[in-house]
Amino acid sequence: MDRKIAVLAGDGVGPEIMNEAVKVLDAVAERYSHHFEYGYADIGACAIAKYGEPYPERTDMMCKSCDAVLFGAIGDPAYDNDPSAKVRPEQGLLRMRKELGLFANIRPVEPYPSLYGVSPLKESVIRGTDFVIVRELTGGIYFGEPRGISEDGTRAFDTCRYSVDEIRRIADVGFGYAMKRRRKLTLVDKANVLATSRLWRRTVTAMQKESYPEVELDFMYVDNAAMKLAMNPSALDVILTENMFGDILSDLGGALGGSIGMLPSASEGSSHSLFEPVHGSYPQAKGKGIANPTAQILSAAMMLDDAFGLAVEADAVRSACRSAVENRVCTPDILCDGWSTTEQVGNYCKQFILNH
Repeated sequence: MDRKIAVLAGDGVGPEIMNEAVKVLDAVAERYSHHFEYGYADIGACAIAKYGEPYPERTDMMCKSCDAVLFGAIGDPAYDNDPSAKVRPEQGLLRMRKELGLFANIRPVEPYPSLYGVSPLKESVIRGTDFVIVRELTGGIYFGEPRGISEDGTRAFDTCRYSVDEIRRIADVGFGYAMKRRRKLTLVDKANVLATSRLWRRTVTAMQKESYPEVELDFMYVDNAAMKLAMNPSALDVILTENMFGDILSDLGGALGGSIGMLPSASEGSSHSLFEPVHGSYPQAKGKGIANPTAQILSAAMMLDDAFGLAVEADAVRSACRSAVENRVCTPDILCDGWSTTEQVGNYCKQFILNH
């Protein structure tokens, strides 16, 4: 199989963890007789430095010309510490999602049993956890207009908007995952206070009755959902939710396994797909060899599976990551003593794939 992959390493530790993911993909290509061509492009702070904007036209063209996008991380302290900055790295991520039509974010959460001991939760609580968060990605308060700050700087406002069509297309994705899993879908909202949440609840309820009667549908307020994730995560199967709620809950989901550096994700649309780790750019670790590349490597596995239909190859990558953890080839976020470097984790996964 020949496939072209747009590689957007981004900022902070993005280039370091991306190197390991590409290394693993090269091992897959060698082991299974595929050919992956990489097209490299800039996004975020590094793109601002080169082109004056966080998502240049050349990057957009690269993404749209490839079969899938593998993305690293975005963000830089120089912008975090300057709230008055007119152009920010994160604007590149939001624009990319809009330009590529990436309306569905998929975040699987299944902690490794060998890492139960490093989870902040008791093993008895986390055991058996295996759920998926399906997050709407291009609507809601992150994109709603109008927004702004008053002229005197004393008031600010953001607008949350959703349409029935936006809700239906992401709900179809959520129901689809539920049909492939345990046929249980939990809609997370705040319908007791938000009009947009009431529209979500009404629309999703109608869809379940019309098209997905086999799926058990229940509802949970977002504050209760956060508590559920901390107290009984194994009871959840597929979580469907809007943009901001999904952003927050998925980071909590990443913490269940002991490190957000273990959590991959996919962002999908009707024509394009992108795969990225859930964590950010982690600028404090840049250049130190301590960043966990596992989420980036597992995101590459999701790409092989979901975008290219290479299930066997994807399972080989997942097995390599699991073996690395079981054999304590881990970065310091999950192994305090005798830890391995970012590069050593990637090398282990590469050799595992070539030798199995």
